[in-house]
Amino acid sequence: MSALTYTPEMGARITALLSEWKLPTAAGELVRRLVAGGHGEALGVVAEVLELEAAGRKERRTDRLRRASKLPPGKTFDTLDKTRVPQSALLRVQELSRGDFVDHAGNVLLFGMPGVGKSHLACALGHALIDTGRSVLFTPTYQLVQHLLAARRDLSLPRALRALDVFDAILLDDLGYVQQTAEEAEVLFTLMAERYERRSLIITSNLVFIEWDRIFKTPMATAAAVDRIVHHATIIEIERKSVRAEEAKKRNAGKRNSEDEG
Repeated sequence: MSALTYTPEMGARITALLSEWKLPTAAGELVRRLVAGGHGEALGVVAEVLELEAAGRKERRTDRLRRASKLPPGKTFDTLDKTRVPQSALLRVQELSRGDFVDHAGNVLLFGMPGVGKSHLACALGHALIDTGRSVLFTPTYQLVQHLLAARRDLSLPRALRALDVFDAILLDDLGYVQQTAEEAEVLFTLMAERYERRSLIITSNLVFIEWDRIFKTPMATAAAVDRIVHHATIIEIERKSVRAEEAKKRNAGKRNSEDEG
């Protein structure tokens, strides 16, 4: 490892890293004292070592965030068959992966029929957000609803909601896929209201807004839920046939051809 030549910019970077790591005395004194003592060249080595530490910390944090996210490991942008996703939807999600919407507590909604790739796109977005240092939780909607419902019955719903606050974004997969009771709809609405303008939600659903009364049961509750979700939201509609249905159709056609040849 060859030492870098010291520059004022390098000194600023050393100070910034030490400040970030909550070492205020070292941040304020290290560069100044070495330069004043005629040892400025040593700061090249210091800078290299601190950059290695910064890279190691980032890698460890990313690993922790990915484990905590419960995201399916195989659903990333790298594994996505981009020929099967509308280009406009793909480009929009990739743009969102910078994470600006999370910084402003915005939401992302992906609508489309089952099998069009909503979940893969949403999970790819989640993985990309983790790469930027943001925390994400992936959960099928019905599982989280059941967790919150159990917490409410135990009189610990506020505590359960606070525990979810550690995640910058929660990815609710397949909202509306399972029919919900009035109690389940109520805790789901509570989650949405609690995170409104504070934390982000990423939602996949095969139900467009006019069908959300199947989730929230009453027009008033539906309107209130939609209002909170769309206020700061990016809405992406994936209009195409089911990938899984297309694959099944091809398999069946191939099977029939084989039988005919036999």
